Amino acid sequence: MNALAAAQDKMRSVGLPEQAIDVFTAFYHQLEEGASGLIPESEVEPLEDVASIHSLDYDTETLRRAAAETVVIKLNGGLGTTMGMQQAKSLLPIKHRLSFLDLIVDQVWHVRSTLGVDLPLLFMNSFRTRDDTLEALSHYPELKVGDLPLDFLQNREPRLDAETLAPVEWPDDPSLEWCPPGHADLYTALDASGVLDQLIEAGYRYASISNADNLGAVPDPAMMAWFAETGAPYAAEVCRRTPADVKGGHLVVRRSDGRLILRETAQIAPEDREAAADLSVHRYFHTNNLWFDLHALRAELDRAQGVLDLPLIRNQKNVDPTDPDSPEVIQIESAMGAAISVFEGATAIEVDRARFLPVKTTDDLLLLRSDVYDVGPDYQMRARVDDVPSVDLDKRYFKAIGEFDKRLPFSVGLLYASSLTVRGDWSFGEGVVVRGDVVLEDEGRPRHVASGTVLSGI
Repeated sequence: MNALAAAQDKMRSVGLPEQAIDVFTAFYHQLEEGASGLIPESEVEPLEDVASIHSLDYDTETLRRAAAETVVIKLNGGLGTTMGMQQAKSLLPIKHRLSFLDLIVDQVWHVRSTLGVDLPLLFMNSFRTRDDTLEALSHYPELKVGDLPLDFLQNREPRLDAETLAPVEWPDDPSLEWCPPGHADLYTALDASGVLDQLIEAGYRYASISNADNLGAVPDPAMMAWFAETGAPYAAEVCRRTPADVKGGHLVVRRSDGRLILRETAQIAPEDREAAADLSVHRYFHTNNLWFDLHALRAELDRAQGVLDLPLIRNQKNVDPTDPDSPEVIQIESAMGAAISVFEGATAIEVDRARFLPVKTTDDLLLLRSDVYDVGPDYQMRARVDDVPSVDLDKRYFKAIGEFDKRLPFSVGLLYASSLTVRGDWSFGEGVVVRGDVVLEDEGRPRHVASGTVLSGI
């Protein structure tokens, strides 16, 4: 049996849908052919003339009509493994003992109560996050809308041996033989699960998509009205880039046909990195908040026989991330934002940074738990200062959530801080306040900042 057939059989053995296997197969052929997924600077133009969220102004009835046809989908497949978690990151307490999931539910309820519409909320879970998430959602029995489900399941695929491209075997932990196929699986999972057709039959037309760990991406009726008004099949939310954003994906215009395409960091050749990082040329980054017309997606999936023409992202790593000596594997991935190139007439809108608040590390978590951020009446997290302080915690002691919570059991006052850098094994008492630029140096032994301490820097 050849390597591809072995991978296909492995996917069938766990009951994955044929459509997911077809998508995997299409990407596998790209991998065999040596596709790098690189997008050369010579083949693109910078994105310009982008609409702005600040220009949106609609009456209540227009907002209500758009919200009544919109569904909110949150990508919830991540375990927060970079923070040492073993459950859905969305269940992590973030503010006032409320989790990401609690605040997302509150955001949806705010729109429902304000406009009097049934705004559905669905989660795309992975096989690792589904049970915990549905258990948490069981505490919100009124969240369900009609016969619509609260979630649908992201597919999975085999990790491939980097040398043979055969599905890797790892008896020490068979779960490590599998990986998620990237966020672009959203389209396959929606279709193969039947949820896409269910939403269309229930009268919904538009979908708002964002990551569950981005509490800035609230369901905004003005954005819903804007997208409905454009008539576009697809739209991406973008923000102005800063030096901190050069490693993220950004939208560009393909010279050959004028279509918008997403260029991820992994798709930039070494010789193009300087040009791609030029903020005066490529001014916008992709927030991973996007919108699409459900009917347009249905039509494109039908035309493409269920396999959208998306570029490959070749992700190489060790089968056991904690063991650098374990075999190297390839994960076949694709970005959901890459689908913007599939839809003729796709567009973009510039949004405030407030709509982009991802939590990828405990540095981000400390900031959101601090007094720098407040929860507004729409349950969106918003910064109370124009210049948000930077946080850099020693990864040896703060990377894992258990160690972080042990050393930082209380929120830290950062409202008047410019930066906080912690080196070494420090713990913090209650009511600690940071002012200016503060650096706590590694003193070679555990140290404690007493409750009520004001740390003042430059």
